[in-house]
Amino acid sequence: MAKSSSLNVRVVEGRALPAKDVSGSSDPYCLVKVDDEVVARTATVWRSLGPFWGEEYTVHLPLDFQQLAFYVLDEDTVGHDDIIGKISLSREAITADPRGIDSWINLSRVDPDAEVQGEICLSVQMLEDGRGRCLRCHVLQARDLAPRDISGTSDPFARVFWGSQSLETSTIKKTRFPHWDEVLELWEMPGAPSPLRVELWDWDMVGKNDFLGMVEFSPKTLQQKPPNGWFRLLPFPRAEEDSGRNLGALRVKVRLIEDRVLPSQCYQPLVELLMESVLGPAEEDTASPLALLEELTLGDCRQDLATKLVKLFLGRGLAGPFLDYLTRREVARTMDPNTLFRSNSLASKSMEQFMKLVGMPYLHEVLKPMISRVFEEKKYMELDPCKMDLGRTRRISFKGAPSEEQMRETSLGLLTGYLGPIVDAIVGSVGRCPPAMRLAFKQLHRRVKERFPKPEHQAVQSIGNLGQQLGQGKELWMAPLHPFLLQSVSRVRDFLDRLVDVDGDEEAGVPARALFPPSAIVREGYLLKRKEEPAGLATRFAFKKRYVWLSGETLSFSKSPEWQTRHSIPVSHIRAVERVDEGAFQLPHVMQVVTQDGAGALHTTYLQCKNVNELNQWLSALRKASAPNPDKLAACHPGAFRSARWTCCLQAERSAVGCSRTHSAVTLGDWSDPLDPDAEAQTVYRQLLLGRDQLRLKLLEDSNMDTALEADTGACPEVLARQRAAAARLLEVLADLDRAHEEFQQQEREKVALGPLGP
Repeated sequence: MAKSSSLNVRVVEGRALPAKDVSGSSDPYCLVKVDDEVVARTATVWRSLGPFWGEEYTVHLPLDFQQLAFYVLDEDTVGHDDIIGKISLSREAITADPRGIDSWINLSRVDPDAEVQGEICLSVQMLEDGRGRCLRCHVLQARDLAPRDISGTSDPFARVFWGSQSLETSTIKKTRFPHWDEVLELWEMPGAPSPLRVELWDWDMVGKNDFLGMVEFSPKTLQQKPPNGWFRLLPFPRAEEDSGRNLGALRVKVRLIEDRVLPSQCYQPLVELLMESVLGPAEEDTASPLALLEELTLGDCRQDLATKLVKLFLGRGLAGPFLDYLTRREVARTMDPNTLFRSNSLASKSMEQFMKLVGMPYLHEVLKPMISRVFEEKKYMELDPCKMDLGRTRRISFKGAPSEEQMRETSLGLLTGYLGPIVDAIVGSVGRCPPAMRLAFKQLHRRVKERFPKPEHQAVQSIGNLGQQLGQGKELWMAPLHPFLLQSVSRVRDFLDRLVDVDGDEEAGVPARALFPPSAIVREGYLLKRKEEPAGLATRFAFKKRYVWLSGETLSFSKSPEWQTRHSIPVSHIRAVERVDEGAFQLPHVMQVVTQDGAGALHTTYLQCKNVNELNQWLSALRKASAPNPDKLAACHPGAFRSARWTCCLQAERSAVGCSRTHSAVTLGDWSDPLDPDAEAQTVYRQLLLGRDQLRLKLLEDSNMDTALEADTGACPEVLARQRAAAARLLEVLADLDRAHEEFQQQEREKVALGPLGP
């Protein structure tokens, strides 16, 4: 039984943040960390003490993650960014409510003694001879310790306490991955049994030593099962501080989804029921199992369900019939054409997710050149007088602050200069739009035209009522753009009409193994690349700017996008994709791609990204692309082999086993996630479980109630009878899946009971 874990995180907004700048404001942004690894960074909101971010992330995680943390910082142009405060949420706190967390939480002060990370490896024995009882603590090594020194490393040593006695290991300089391999023996003193506490400290020549973390074991644990293995470091226990009132608060939404996924054959009856729903006659739409599933699903769960259903039907080559089925239901119950797809229905959510999953590469291909140009030119534009910052132009140009009218005219010129090429790119992209999307739009167009055929519905039939609302909204400061928009209306309407003018009424129906062919580019852009051995070049000259492409088959490099010569690495050769410590090259945002050649030798390619978000996106894309690869590395070196030793753990052998665990399971959820029919069917099963009681009630409704229900809902007795039959089939499938889950859980319990010596 496979296991999966996903964390849905939304950083909504902050309030009452303290001012960190001399202007009396702050420039806040938020870092999201999972077990001390940064997985996301929000945008910076300039000059605000009540910032709104509204950024959402899905993080796929290993099942053993411990903590989620949010750090709010003030961005500074010069010097280090100021830390405002943090929120820490344990795994237990997140899972306490199945619906997750959605609330304002006060920020707490960042205490260096509480900012611990990493693990320590110990082997403890309790011995006894004529002299008494002896505790032998073998301190082997530690990994991923917090960097306490300006160099990005630490000088760690361990201090062992048992009763009134204490002993220390030696200090190992400049490493976060120390290897001690030292045995410390402490003899029991008279009195009550004592716990064992092991503390790690960073040695400092000047000032006090810095705390790195601790572990503690009770007398009972020492006696019955002495520690042997890796243990997560913890902060000093202390009373909870409620200092958030002075540091402001952060509103976050967090939900953890954990699933145990059964083998494919267990889900086959459920999947077949769903497929029957969309392939059956139209008159049965309202009484199908899929219709009941929509009825049982609450609004806040529909987006997740829609994503899984779209992927499930895409994998079967039936996304078109699925969307057409939902469209038929949507238009049938819509009285006013202006409200079509405006509700939080499964149809609107599924169409939205379908366009994200199938159309994202198309969107990137069409708009990326202009969006990149906007970001590269960094020109300030603002038409809203309430948000206009006249001083910002002065800081950029050093020519003095313009008037509000000058700013408006300059911004209008820049905006129209950008919007023109954007509209040109969109209206000229019909041939590049994925055929599956065009067919879906054609079906939608046909169904709406059938439902609203009258002349007054002509605007709805032609896909859009573009331009009819100009000048009627609240944002009157947008009026200077109206001439440009009106000129573009006919071109955009023509584009939409050509988009649905496509041959073919149905998809091929061939099951898809993936959303995109293996040769499709899933990520590309400029990075700095360093060879494993740069032939003696200084570090800053060893990294060369290269354009990088990633597909499901290759990771390719060239000097520019137009350059004909490319060097490629087969994705199937990748064995690990990990971050690199900043101290390895004195550079931030570096990752490593470890590959294995035909002879079994390992090779490392180092790539530097522009910022932490780009780093996370590349890490995620590479890990997903290489997910099916065998023989993945369980550990690797987060440093580099330089000057005849590893910069991370100081080992002198290049072939030394890695000192840090790899993180192949940590990826960001997005449109490029691979299809996983079993995980998607498990989500549907979980949703049906929540509505099991409603299904039972529907099944128990007898025919005597049909007349009353017909009066209340407008459903005829035949439809109600079909609904009861569909409910019965769903309940039968649920019972079978319940039994399958229980059988696999029982097998897991038996394996745990047998232990490592079992068969």
